[in-house]
Amino acid sequence: MKYASIVPLIGGETIAMQNVFGMRPEYMMSYEAFADNDKHLLEYYNNEVPYYLLDNSNPKVQKVDVVNAVCPCAGLSSLSPSANADSSTNDWMVKSAKFVLENVQPQVMWGENAPRLASKMGGPTVERLRALGKENGYTFSLYKTKSLLHGMSQTRDRSFYFFWKGDKVPVINYFLKQNERIEDTIRNTKNDPNDPMSEVANRKIPSKDPWYEYILTELEGGISHSEFQQKIERTWNVLDYIETKVKYNEVAKWMRSKGLDNIADRCMKMYDKLESGGNIMRKGTEIPKDKIGAFVGHLPMMLTHPDEDRYLTIRESLTIMKMPSDFQLVGGRSNLNHICQNVPVSTAMDMATNVKLFLEDKLNLVDTDFMVQDNKTQKTDYKSNATLEAFL
Repeated sequence: MKYASIVPLIGGETIAMQNVFGMRPEYMMSYEAFADNDKHLLEYYNNEVPYYLLDNSNPKVQKVDVVNAVCPCAGLSSLSPSANADSSTNDWMVKSAKFVLENVQPQVMWGENAPRLASKMGGPTVERLRALGKENGYTFSLYKTKSLLHGMSQTRDRSFYFFWKGDKVPVINYFLKQNERIEDTIRNTKNDPNDPMSEVANRKIPSKDPWYEYILTELEGGISHSEFQQKIERTWNVLDYIETKVKYNEVAKWMRSKGLDNIADRCMKMYDKLESGGNIMRKGTEIPKDKIGAFVGHLPMMLTHPDEDRYLTIRESLTIMKMPSDFQLVGGRSNLNHICQNVPVSTAMDMATNVKLFLEDKLNLVDTDFMVQDNKTQKTDYKSNATLEAFL
């Protein structure tokens, strides 16, 4: 069984395929827009895997059994303020699928995208993908899940899409693994002093963050960072924790007494906004316990080590996404966000394992051209010629 990747980005999904299929991809394809994200995986493979940019070329690539993809999901992501069904970002899924289905013609093409792909917002994109599959002799299915169900310490929802060669759809297995604790994930990471990825991404000291210092000294009576982590029962953002105890007009008094007038003024603005029924941004220091939300945005810079009074190393961030222990982030801290634009290796391995089972004729097939599976409810729904809206 041979496979290739298109738009692999940093490579979590491709490495998952490598782990399941026991070999590197035959080649990788992408577009100029994603070259910076792809370079980490190219370097990991020592630039030994052929890499084709498809913008202005139509390379004659060999046939493979499977092609996997990680197209950008901002167009349908709940984490993106510009998300909408008509976003041009969604075109990458269609564009990459069109090239693969018409030129490579694998037995399976599959990829990951935002959870909204399997929602009403994703309906227009799904219908385009289904039509493209039908034109080329493929059925189509969606698989909704969350990383927590695959043993991860993140609660992030995800959706996977599949093109299956033929006129039937296989039923993918469901998963309900015990999730590991985020503090254990971090603690078990090996930070070799000779490894450039052992660099702490955010060099500030968490307990010196005024908001967190207020919690430790004023609200908790002078305890240490590690003592606070042991006390809490779940992951806390410092602002969320403060709001469970006091209002920001009280916090403003303490900040002003410390000469932190700018932060005190911000406290009063936050107080006024919340009192009037508004909302505020909460992107402060986070102390890990049990599990975290999506490892995106501010988390790689603001999530602390559970015991040491510091933020995470790059290696710890890579480990949270289950990247190999020898994987290097090209550019280091400057490309930290590339880690987030990724599929956790272990989550993707569950999907890759089922793709392999399909190729081995070990999955049950259903006589339909469209199926939606929900791993969170462990329900399977299929109807001939149905729309996504009918499923929901």
